[in-house]
Amino acid sequence: MNRYTTSHVAPRMTASPSRFKAEIMNAPGFNRTLSRLANEIIEKNRGVENLVMVGIRTRGVHVAQRLIEKIEQIEARKIPLGSLDVTLYRDDLSYNQRGMMRRMKQSRVQMTDIPFNLDGKVVILVDDVLYTGRTIRAALDALMDFGRPAKIQLLVIIDRGHRELPIRADFIGKEMVTTPGEEVRVKLASVDGVDAVDLVDVLDG
Repeated sequence: MNRYTTSHVAPRMTASPSRFKAEIMNAPGFNRTLSRLANEIIEKNRGVENLVMVGIRTRGVHVAQRLIEKIEQIEARKIPLGSLDVTLYRDDLSYNQRGMMRRMKQSRVQMTDIPFNLDGKVVILVDDVLYTGRTIRAALDALMDFGRPAKIQLLVIIDRGHRELPIRADFIGKEMVTTPGEEVRVKLASVDGVDAVDLVDVLDG
């Protein structure tokens, strides 16, 4: 284990009971979105020189891997990939609509694996959904423990609004208006067997 790899025991939240409401993105649309985002990364950074990609566990890592594959097809260069767990850096807990803390499952080990030096790099930080901004704030704190990047750019598949912190994404798959009682769920073929983005109503159980 080097200084860029750490592990810890992290609490895992249960998935909230929910009711399907709408399909936001289907598999072809998801693939087109990834292709567009890959091209935007290349254009904004005038290539991929000095770029590294760090996905926030869990789905952010899978999204990042897909983007790296897209970029490699275009630029014939593979961007280094790291994974980041932010649980111990968070400043909030998960609550349901009645203000009651959600039940937590048995703890499991989550791994942060950044097998490269971040100093002076342009880091593309990847997550599936941008909501309050607290996960991203935690990710930024975590990244600073691993080095001093020249720049950090944020990429998300969905920006659903309701920010509690002054954080914005540089690359966005889709912006949409949601209510606090709704949840956006990004499905990935590598995790869920299908690529899709669904909007669900969260049910208090």
